[in-house]
Amino acid sequence: MSNLDARRRSPARLVLVAAVCAALSGCVSPVRAVRVDHKVAHQELTRSAVTTNEPSWPTRDALLERGLLDAFAERPEATLADLHRAMVAEHADPPLLFALAELSFLHGQSSEKREYQLAAVIYAHAFLFPDDGGTRPDPFDPRLRIAADLYNWSLTAAFASDDRSEVLPRGGDFELPFGEIAVAFDPAELRVGNRELYNFVPSAELEIHGLSMRYRWPGIGAPLAASTRPAADTASGGDMVAPRLRVPVTALLRVEHARRALVSEQPLEATLELHLAWEAQNVAIAGESVPLESEPTAALALTFTGVPIAQLELFGFLGRLTGLIAERPPLVSTTPYRPGLVPVVFVHGTASSPVRWVEMYNRLHADPEIRSRFQFWFFQYESNQPIALSALRLREAIGAAVSQLDPEGEDPALREMVLIGHSQGGLLVKMQSIDSGDRLWNAVSRKPLDELRLSDTTRDLIQRGMFVEPLPEVSRVVFIATPHRGSFLAARQAIVNLLRWLTRLPLHFTALSLDVARNLDAAKTPFVPTAVDNMSPRHPFILSLQQIPIAPSVAAHSIIAVKGDGPAEEGNDGVVEFKSAQIDGVESELVVRSPHSCQGNPHTMEEVRRILRLHVGLTANAGMEQSFRIVESPEPR
Repeated sequence: MSNLDARRRSPARLVLVAAVCAALSGCVSPVRAVRVDHKVAHQELTRSAVTTNEPSWPTRDALLERGLLDAFAERPEATLADLHRAMVAEHADPPLLFALAELSFLHGQSSEKREYQLAAVIYAHAFLFPDDGGTRPDPFDPRLRIAADLYNWSLTAAFASDDRSEVLPRGGDFELPFGEIAVAFDPAELRVGNRELYNFVPSAELEIHGLSMRYRWPGIGAPLAASTRPAADTASGGDMVAPRLRVPVTALLRVEHARRALVSEQPLEATLELHLAWEAQNVAIAGESVPLESEPTAALALTFTGVPIAQLELFGFLGRLTGLIAERPPLVSTTPYRPGLVPVVFVHGTASSPVRWVEMYNRLHADPEIRSRFQFWFFQYESNQPIALSALRLREAIGAAVSQLDPEGEDPALREMVLIGHSQGGLLVKMQSIDSGDRLWNAVSRKPLDELRLSDTTRDLIQRGMFVEPLPEVSRVVFIATPHRGSFLAARQAIVNLLRWLTRLPLHFTALSLDVARNLDAAKTPFVPTAVDNMSPRHPFILSLQQIPIAPSVAAHSIIAVKGDGPAEEGNDGVVEFKSAQIDGVESELVVRSPHSCQGNPHTMEEVRRILRLHVGLTANAGMEQSFRIVESPEPR
């Protein structure tokens, strides 16, 4: 072929090559990568049985490697049996253990067969906690957290009641897809002091309303919220635990030598344990310290679910609580008595209840150093009664609690109490920290007590209520939005008259009223006052109380609420003026921008947290030292 012929054919060849290339360019490779939003990519990478109800990528890979992906969808139990045999043959291969845990969980959910949920617990346990020096999951391996979730959720399902409403801790022989497991359970695990636990509700399945913060401690175990009741061999009312309290508990199934038993196909043995949140945060498993999963906020929210709060607070203010909660103790605790822990006593205000402290308690309890040093008590009272009488009830409740819990006086922590009072509750708290002498009595009477014509009962009541000394068990007090000089709302006579007409004082006040009537020449007021009367800026009781200083033996702190953004000194919180809430002799004073009910204000909570840490010698957190002067915190938006 001549060069000329070759040159003539080259364009034709080029056209042919170009046509072939053009045709080929229309065929896209089946393997490709497409850029997507990072959230989409993350969801795809982190999908698992506990989040999307689909196998994770590692489990999907394990199925594909053995050609079992379609088989699991069509024949899940046969596929799980095949994988189990492969796991045994490969001496508890960790990827297979993880895949078996996830797939058993998925099938257990869809089939509602407990044996597969229990199998998921065992596989996950074996993956997480190798025995005999086996391979441990890398802490950065995402399967580690997924396996813990599979363990926790499967354990909840495996021991659930038939209606799935609660978990039933129990022992016995339980069926598995590949045999049986003997579970030991000691009924003594249900005993807490002189109380017993029952009705274990899965707290991880609860949606929380009314609390701004949800605290959970991630780890191993099924988080539960348990009710408590007096044990059969103890008398009712033998402790201070709130009757409705839900206790955070973690259920743990400890499988002995799980990998070895699975590989050797030996009988499986396990122990079901219950761990109270305030007793242990970690347990030892296979030679390592492992955190326990707990949901304290969920248990707390469940405690108040269904409680008619508005009704309780209204009836408490109107003096009509007797029939509604006849069994209610005046002082309740969130835990059984624990020697060595300092009591923090919360005292609510007018027309209020302990539920108003829940946000603050939730925050304080989340601090491990605080919950390991303090126990939390709540005082309940009918807030319409004279302040001196309610303060006497608080004094008596604290005294009775100390005598009951520590009759020999061996626990010094009970003599280092912190009292925290909101609004009227702050006045009750002040009454525990002053030496009144006869000043309160002289403010309301023209004659000494011993010159009046009174019954012995009335004379004793007045003596104990109006002549007070600092309560020896109290060493620190915190006032929150407290009307030390009265409330401007209580100065409005129309409101006072209406409330006096609506409220009903206890029956024993009838005798007191009669005694007052027999001594009208001595009384500076012609009737037994309500709490609202006492808080009028012109009432002789509040005028006298504001002049009595806090005893030197008691450290005091003040938190003042002010609405709006104007000058604090000229403001109020809607109930109490700034000038009324100020009190001399405090170690710290903090101003928060908030309405009167500021217990759940973040700045209020952090200030109380700082004070409690100070009380037990803990260093303040960075940025909190400024609370030793007036700090105007911006109102949260």
